[in-house]
Parts: sequence; structure tokens; C-alpha cells
Amino acid sequence: MNRLILAVGAVVIALFLFSISTTQIQEAQRGIKFRLGEVIESDLKPGLHWIFPGINNIRTFDARAQTLDEDPQQFLTQQKKPLLVDAFVKWRIDNVETFYLAVQGRYTLANDRMSSILRNGLREEFRQRTIPQLVSGDRSQVMSILQNRLTEAGESLGVEVLDVRIKRIELSDEVSESVFDRMRAERNQVARELRALGEQKGEEIRSEADFQRRQIVAQAEREAQIIKGDADAEAAKTYADAYSNDEDFYSFYRSLQAYRETFKDKSDRIVLSPDSDFFRYFDKNDPEAR
Repeated sequence: MNRLILAVGAVVIALFLFSISTTQIQEAQRGIKFRLGEVIESDLKPGLHWIFPGINNIRTFDARAQTLDEDPQQFLTQQKKPLLVDAFVKWRIDNVETFYLAVQGRYTLANDRMSSILRNGLREEFRQRTIPQLVSGDRSQVMSILQNRLTEAGESLGVEVLDVRIKRIELSDEVSESVFDRMRAERNQVARELRALGEQKGEEIRSEADFQRRQIVAQAEREAQIIKGDADAEAAKTYADAYSNDEDFYSFYRSLQAYRETFKDKSDRIVLSPDSDFFRYFDKNDPEAR
């Protein structure tokens, strides 16, 4: 019985000594080992590590990616226009000992250091560029420059900068309204120029069409006059030939045409002398009318 109690006691003491003499580092952690407050081993990998109670201790740090998510900050552009910029930084511990010595292993202090570098970098880069450059072409360039600066600064903090991103760039309400007003004015000016150009082209086309119409009409009238003149000449020649062949018949034909034109309506009246030459073909006694 006593042996059993002693055995159990020995096991309990052994377990107690084991528990106070070992420290486990999790998979997503890295550790640093101290001896009486002095760093004697750094970048301890996940697993079980031995220590001497009261002499050694191990401190662990989260080795996963951390996020520095800045609140939107206002920066002035080259044109002295304020922009609201929302940016973030992804980083993780690269050298545990350097991280501990630089910021006492405090994530908030590391974020503060990088936040200051990020804001200063944004301020400097935005001050050298215009709004169109920042919104379009130079945005990637600015992020690359900031990542290089933070990477260089991160070496002294024992961290690795994984990524720097500008999530959004927004104009202040005052600047937005000013930009929109200028854009509307520019678009209206372009619209007016296009309308004026269209009206000018339309007037040129109408003038050209009217000129061509007048030419065509004049040409047609000239040709019609020529054709009419030729027809009249041909008709006059035909009449002359007919008159020369039978003068009496031609005179009679012309008189019939005159009667037809004169007495179109039954109500027409004409006052002439009975022996007028107009009625010569109504007189049966006139030998020339036979």
C-alpha cells in the first residue's frame, strides 16, 4: 500500500515537474526563449520546448498575417485638392527577436509605426500628383512605392510587409461638386461645338444641294427651250409647207379654228358686219368660199 502511494506521488511530482519544465508552441505561433530576462534563443518553431523553472521562460507570438486597416485620411494633391484615402497593409512577423526588441512584441506599437510611415508616404506621393493621375494611371505606382518603403522599414521592426493596397480614393463633397461642374461645362462646350459643326456642315450640304438643283433646273429649262424652239420651228415649217400647197384649204382650216375658239359657249355673242371677212365661209354666194 505504501509503495503504491509512493508510486502515485512520484508520478504526480513527475507530471508537475514536466508541466512546469515544458512549454508548447502552437502551429500558428513563433516563440522566443529567455534566461533571467535575456534572450537566449529566438524564432522557436511549433512544438514542445524545455525550460528551467524560475530561470527560463518562453514568450509566443502570432505568426499569421496581420492587417493594419487605416481609417480614411485626407491628403492634398498637387492642385491642393483634398482627397479621402482608405488604405491597408498586410504584414507578419519575420524575425521574432527583432520584433520583440523593436516594439516589445506589441502589435499595436508595430501598427502605429507602420501607420506613421504609410501616412507620410501617402502625403508625399499625393502631393506630387494630380487627381486624374491618382485615380487612374499612377495608383499602382503609388502602392508599389509605399510597399517598398514599408518593406524597408519593416526590416528594422522584424516584420515582413506582404501587401499594401489603396482601397478607395474619394473626393470631398466640395471638390466632387467642383469637378462635376467642370466636367459638365466641358461636356456642354463639346456638345455646343459639335452642334455648331453639324449646323455648318448641314448648311454647306443644303447650299450645295440648292446650287445643284438650280443648275439642273436651269439646264432642263434651257434644253426645254431648245426643244420647244425646234418644235415651233418645225411646226412653222409644216404650216408654211401646208399653206404653200393649198392656200384656200389652209385659210379655211384657220377660219374653222377661229370659229371654234370664238363660239365655245352658247352664250357668246359677237357683233360684226354681215359682209365682214370673218364670215366669208358662211356666204354661199361667195365663189372663193366654195
